[in-house]
Amino acid sequence: MTRTRTSGAGPLAGVRVVELAGIGPGPFAAMLLADLGADVVRVDRPGGPGLAIDPAHDVTNRNKRSVIVDLKAPGGPARVLDLAERADVLVEGYRPGVAERLGVGPEACHARNPRLVYGRMTGWGQDGPLAQRAGHDIGYIALTGTLGMIGAHDGPPAVPANLLGDYAGGSLYLVVGILAALHHARATGTGQVVDAAIVDGAAHLSTMIHGMLAAGSWQDRRGSNLLDGGCPFYGTYETADGGHMAVGALEPRFYAEFTDLLGIPGTAPARDDPARWPELREAIAARFKSRTRDEWAAVFADSDACVAPVLSLREAPHHPHLAARATFTAHGGITQPAPAPRFSATPTAVRTGPARPGADADSVARDWDLPKPPTDTPGPPAAVPETPADAPAPAPSARETPQ
Repeated sequence: MTRTRTSGAGPLAGVRVVELAGIGPGPFAAMLLADLGADVVRVDRPGGPGLAIDPAHDVTNRNKRSVIVDLKAPGGPARVLDLAERADVLVEGYRPGVAERLGVGPEACHARNPRLVYGRMTGWGQDGPLAQRAGHDIGYIALTGTLGMIGAHDGPPAVPANLLGDYAGGSLYLVVGILAALHHARATGTGQVVDAAIVDGAAHLSTMIHGMLAAGSWQDRRGSNLLDGGCPFYGTYETADGGHMAVGALEPRFYAEFTDLLGIPGTAPARDDPARWPELREAIAARFKSRTRDEWAAVFADSDACVAPVLSLREAPHHPHLAARATFTAHGGITQPAPAPRFSATPTAVRTGPARPGADADSVARDWDLPKPPTDTPGPPAAVPETPADAPAPAPSARETPQ
């Protein structure tokens, strides 16, 4: 069957992806594939996943289509296997062993489609002592040492939302693995399983820091190093109006411009003497407290001092640089980050808004040459009930998912 490649749809146009629904890093990874042009079909469960937001606002489901399948009902697994047979990639975020018990694990899928790339998104991984334990982003990054790096030296670790674990250590590593395995499958005709664990990805993100630690140039305590807020010219400072400025003037020439524009040239303590860093920090902090955030932003706007205002989520889309690059876009009344990265020959776009559960059963059946879904297929959920622990679990951030 010839697959249509639409101009402007992205570099993955023609690639088919089945996403077994969950929340968190699995859906985000599938969104990234969809943003890049893949035809992503999300298999939603009756009732929806736990901890879900209103489907109309869940932009991690943009550029996708949705069907509803009850994997515990007779014929449910067969419908997923029909999709897997026609797909290039399948993404799931269940407890280890759950997909196998439901009849849609790698062995069953590869029996129907040996070329399939089977992507598994978990927090703890498919094996190891914690593989069957429930977890969330914060616990995964805690054990890898990355959470312990973040925050002031005299306070508790600062929680970086769920960006560092779920999305950086999880989603992005899953997508890298899927694309590498897809390349291998196209070269050899053989698919494989991608075991993407947040603990592995989050640990991998700290590779440079481990090298610095081994070299003796990094102290194993937070808020005491060049890049963790311990250095007074790499951190954040409060302004007169309660805003903040971010300073990253590491190189000497950028630091010289920074101190000049800040108004402390020649009077600041030596930057290369860590013993005087507390004194230097006080001098910098006092100057920043003398003006508002926007006043300081204007001072540093056209400089190489590596200083920027700390913007809120609602402010960021209006920054002149981000607006000029269209880093954010509006679709369906929702302002959201635009697809990234960018491609010269196969540009990407937000093509459709969030997929509504079950809304695309007919079009998926037609386009994927599937049997028409039964007329009693459940419609979109009216409520979001708790999901039993042995049900197809949401992706790693879900309460009951041991990842």
